[in-house]
Amino acid sequence: MSSVTTEHADGLPLPQRRWAILTIALGIIMSVVDGTIVNVALPTIAADLDASPAFSIWIVNGYQLAITISLLPMASLGEIIGYRRVYLAGLVLFTLASALCALSDTLLLLTIARIAQGFGAAGIMSVNAALVRFTYPHALLGRGIGLNALVVAVSAAIGPTLAAGILAVGSWPYLFAINMPIGILAAALGWHCLPHTRRADRAFDWQSGGLSAITFGVGIFAIDSVGHGEPPLTCLIEFGIAIVAGALLIYRETHLSSPLLPVDLLRSPVFALSIATSIASFCGQMLAFVAIPFYLQSRFGYSAVQMGLLITPWPIALAFAAPLAGRLVEFYPAGLLGGIGLLLFATGLAALALLPASPSPLDVIWRMALAGLGFGLFQTPNNRTMIAAAPRERAGGASGMLGTARLLGQTTGAALVALFLGRYPTDGTRMALFAAVGFALCGATLSMLRLSPAAARGAEHVRVHDGQRMKGD
Repeated sequence: MSSVTTEHADGLPLPQRRWAILTIALGIIMSVVDGTIVNVALPTIAADLDASPAFSIWIVNGYQLAITISLLPMASLGEIIGYRRVYLAGLVLFTLASALCALSDTLLLLTIARIAQGFGAAGIMSVNAALVRFTYPHALLGRGIGLNALVVAVSAAIGPTLAAGILAVGSWPYLFAINMPIGILAAALGWHCLPHTRRADRAFDWQSGGLSAITFGVGIFAIDSVGHGEPPLTCLIEFGIAIVAGALLIYRETHLSSPLLPVDLLRSPVFALSIATSIASFCGQMLAFVAIPFYLQSRFGYSAVQMGLLITPWPIALAFAAPLAGRLVEFYPAGLLGGIGLLLFATGLAALALLPASPSPLDVIWRMALAGLGFGLFQTPNNRTMIAAAPRERAGGASGMLGTARLLGQTTGAALVALFLGRYPTDGTRMALFAAVGFALCGATLSMLRLSPAAARGAEHVRVHDGQRMKGD
């Protein structure tokens, strides 16, 4: 497990690779789980800190906002100072902030600690895919991305269950204290095992970083405002600020050789289509994730325990499909695999929306499994395409866009569920599922477009360029 001081041209040697994979997985588990684990405990935390529900929601929103505004800037910083430095700094900040969360005795202190934790999580999420690219040999990149996708998906799925288990035996501070030994272990392993990468010879672009934070931060607020029925004028003002900041950002980035917002990568048809596919699919996923518990409870009367058991086949099927897709993408086009996966995903969601009036457990289980199988078959090839479509020196920009696309899709999906539930109290959950089907079909269409000759030529050009770079290294 000795550290290295030079960049390996084609992945890390064994056994260092295995320890680096473990480090990356531990960081992802902590950051993703903490994005969902607090939701379950929010009423308990609010009551313990004597906080109103309206203000206590900032325990969740502060974390998400910090990630949103800093993903792309930290990915760009990773290209400049090295991905391992940003990742390790994120791990240290996340661990220290977790300790502060556990010790917080007021809502204000906990919110500040959660914001700091969000910035640490952004350091982890922004460069983890780039580190995967430099950890695995090029021939095994699909398997590496598959494992990465599997860890993200399973972490998101087990968050609520883990929270319930911790709260059953302890108080809410233990939700955060559990991160401390894991974070210390991950940081120690990462110091010795994470790959060193070539640094870009440029300064960090603070103006672009500020414009990016305003664009995505205010944009997320605007989407959330629509979902929660804020006054139209408020929504328009927020969207207006985000659009103006975004236009200024794009104008600035088009005049830079290595932009913070990777407009250079978005000129590649295969990369742009992969990003669009990711946003559409994660929007559909979040629509389903948020709507399904309400749907099963209000329409069929399932208890919380029953719902937990009935939803479990989704992550199990995904856990089976993600690594399998990582191997299949070595032999079949990502556009085809992603398209088939999202068609299966849409079929599973449509079948859930059309459940009979008195479904048996098996009726729900096979539908959940089909949706999870389809999403797992899509996610790994799509993520691999986004990372592999970028030259190695722009892996940070691709990694940042991967996380940003996922976050934009999930935020939009959650806002749409809130909109459906608010406008249509009786049938809103079912409408949300049909909307998820629509986004899944849109994603399948976008994925299949990557099979077009123009997109294929763009992907081949980048692959050849990347191969030449590796030989040159």
